[in-house]
Amino acid sequence: MEQILKDFISALRSSGARISIPETIDAMNTVKLTGYHDREVFKDSLSAVLAKSFHEKEIFEECFYKFFSFDTFPENTGDCPESLAPEIMEEISPLSQMILSGNLGGLAASIREAAQEVHITGIRFFTQKGLYIHRILRHMGMDKLKLDVKHLFQQDTFYSKQMAEELEKGKDYLFENVKDFVEQQFALFSPSVTENLLEDYLKSIKLSNLEQRDFHRMHSIIQKMVKRLNDLHSRRRKTSKRGQLDFRKTLRNNISYQGLLFDIQWKKKKVDRPDIVAICDVSRSVETVARFLLLFLYSLNKSLARIRTFIFCSNLIEVTHIFDEYPVEEALVKLQSGIGLGILLGRTDYGQAFRDFEESRFHLITKKTTILILGDARNNYGDSQTGILKSMHERGKRLIWLNSEPRSFWGIGDSEMKKYLPYCHLARECNTVHHLERVVDSLLSLES
Repeated sequence: MEQILKDFISALRSSGARISIPETIDAMNTVKLTGYHDREVFKDSLSAVLAKSFHEKEIFEECFYKFFSFDTFPENTGDCPESLAPEIMEEISPLSQMILSGNLGGLAASIREAAQEVHITGIRFFTQKGLYIHRILRHMGMDKLKLDVKHLFQQDTFYSKQMAEELEKGKDYLFENVKDFVEQQFALFSPSVTENLLEDYLKSIKLSNLEQRDFHRMHSIIQKMVKRLNDLHSRRRKTSKRGQLDFRKTLRNNISYQGLLFDIQWKKKKVDRPDIVAICDVSRSVETVARFLLLFLYSLNKSLARIRTFIFCSNLIEVTHIFDEYPVEEALVKLQSGIGLGILLGRTDYGQAFRDFEESRFHLITKKTTILILGDARNNYGDSQTGILKSMHERGKRLIWLNSEPRSFWGIGDSEMKKYLPYCHLARECNTVHHLERVVDSLLSLES
């Protein structure tokens, strides 16, 4: 029974429930106390230990009734012969005997036993369904059942033919029930693998090829990445002569004084945060990459970065206030529409964007500022204004350029990327979520 409980916990994890090893041990200890005899007590006890949120309660309920359902054979296998010849029943295999006698409980138990032997919990892909159906049937004795049918037909008596026909019907019915059982197990054990495959695909696909219906899922993927980056780069507290009382360290240091607080320890948080100026091309060829870069940056904990954001196409405008006034995802929708922002969505003009920035926002760049430019550098053969970029390079801490095109395209046609490269501390191809994560991770590491 311990293996059954392990398989059930594996099914819960596959469906999205987060269950740690200590919680698995707690579940096993709980079952030792409650036992398996009372289904409702068993279910409620496991739910209390394994499901920690309303969402996980829903997952638990669904998985429990799927996993511990015993109605594999809802109907009879067919019309059994009124009288079974004892001498024939002795000659046929146990599987054939269960089918002819209508032993549905025995067949259901045999399916579960065979499934355990062939490790049905290892099913992960829909292409494996046929393989597991064949393995379960073979383990149950399907080969012997087929030989029984052949042998009974060869005897050429009324009773033998009747039994052979019933076995043929039972064989087909058994196949359908094993098929349904494998479908249920696939639904239990494969969701996380399917989800992970889809996530890996979306992380590596070019953002410009992303379809609108995948945006919501992509936002969820980015939130997971952001959580990891927040945990990785969160500012640690350091000891100080004043600030917030470090209660744990104070108690630890005063154990030798029998608990009297002679040695008070304080802590405070570092306030040095990366100062980022993000300048994003929002023309049609780059807008999707810009959307997800800004989602990345603004989803980071506020203690990690100070961000001033500018977008441009034919001209440049600041949109920092949009992110101050609205939640990140709502702000991104407003930027995408461009309504009421004053941006001109005509021919992309990097030269004009740099001039606009120099005239009104150049004072924002200091020796602590990292300038992050996202764009394909395609300037429609206009003035590239490399002199302004050079001044930004000299004035700021570092200048990073993220280009949505492959490096082999840089400098081809109206691309000015090779002219801009000498003034970039770092230039990278950036057109997938994997690229974005690596860029933001390295950016925070450099600033720390």
